[in-house]
Amino acid sequence: MHGNRKKAVIFGAGNIGRSFIGNIFASNGWRVIFVDANSELVDRLNNRGSYTILIKRNNRGDETVTVSGISALHSSQSGEIIEELCSCSLCATSVGQNALRFVVPQIAEAVKTRAASGQPPLDVIIAENIRNGADFFRGIFIEKGLDGSEAGLVETSIGKMVPTMLREDLAVDPLILHAEEYNTLILDAEGFKNPVPDLPEIKAVKNIAAWVDRKLFIHNLGHAAAAYFGYRKFPERHLIAEIITDNEINTLVRGAMNEAAASLLSEYPEDFTAQTLQEHIEDLLYRFGNLALGDTIFRVGRDLSRKLNRNDRILGAAGLCLKHGLPCNKIMEVFNAALDFRAVDEWGAMYASDTEFLKKTAVFSIDESGSSSLIFSLLGLKDDDLILEQLIKEKLLLRKKDKTGN
Repeated sequence: MHGNRKKAVIFGAGNIGRSFIGNIFASNGWRVIFVDANSELVDRLNNRGSYTILIKRNNRGDETVTVSGISALHSSQSGEIIEELCSCSLCATSVGQNALRFVVPQIAEAVKTRAASGQPPLDVIIAENIRNGADFFRGIFIEKGLDGSEAGLVETSIGKMVPTMLREDLAVDPLILHAEEYNTLILDAEGFKNPVPDLPEIKAVKNIAAWVDRKLFIHNLGHAAAAYFGYRKFPERHLIAEIITDNEINTLVRGAMNEAAASLLSEYPEDFTAQTLQEHIEDLLYRFGNLALGDTIFRVGRDLSRKLNRNDRILGAAGLCLKHGLPCNKIMEVFNAALDFRAVDEWGAMYASDTEFLKKTAVFSIDESGSSSLIFSLLGLKDDDLILEQLIKEKLLLRKKDKTGN
């Protein structure tokens, strides 16, 4: 029925799965099958066989993209999913770290079946915002009786910005998505077992770790910095684009990104130059100012327990600076601003876990004694993070003085 048409199975029919990964393959003539746990979404995709993306362009009109040639399976349809995985050209995941543990076993089962029947190995594009995603997959593969080398495990750097859809937009079309114009998928050339797909949107690199860190420590750091500094100065504003044009905020965000760029240049001198990193920062600041995209301060800043973790965008970047003996004062000011973040969604509610997280950090702000172990457990610091711990303590003590006057 579908002849020799290439096929991609994509786990996750959410914002990135549909607006980015699915769109890339479908627009190049591939048949795309989504797998998702949302039965209502699966039914709608199957009934329509297409969906619409509004490309929100900075200071220009919208571009409408219709993605067709798609279908969907519910995540409970294990038999059908494995059958599709055994006959597809590649698969991808875009489900978030918490859901991966349910998805990877299904992929492992298909990898076994393909190997037993003499089929080519399966390449898996890990389109997740996690570090060392291939190791995560490999660990579950080994638990399922594989040795971890039977499939291509392809890590990525996901740089596309996709806002949370508003209720009024979904009321008109529940499948519609908004996304920015940027559409380059950076992935690990070394992870493939088969040839890298020859698609114009794909940029295959040899040292994916460098590009994952660039995304986390420049893009994610800068985006979070804009949210935290923006909320602190303009708590009544809602959009990232509304605050990034403020000279003070722009300077603070740029300063943190520049500190991180210096550490990346020291860590990965063969992958980046000062010029390419600076050009990347300027491009990001321009993209952050895309008013048409409607990206909210709430979306970008929420989930503090994750974003303030030792291995994430802020403390991770600070740690890399310290590793190379470089200053991280401006990055640590992002950490400080994050502790004042109280932005709310369109319903007027804070992100569920942020309320509890901020209650715990408030204890640190007023209690200097004995706080080391609490800081370690809450932020995920390691035993050898003594300098970083001291920097955090200094910020918390300053917060205490500001609040008490002592």
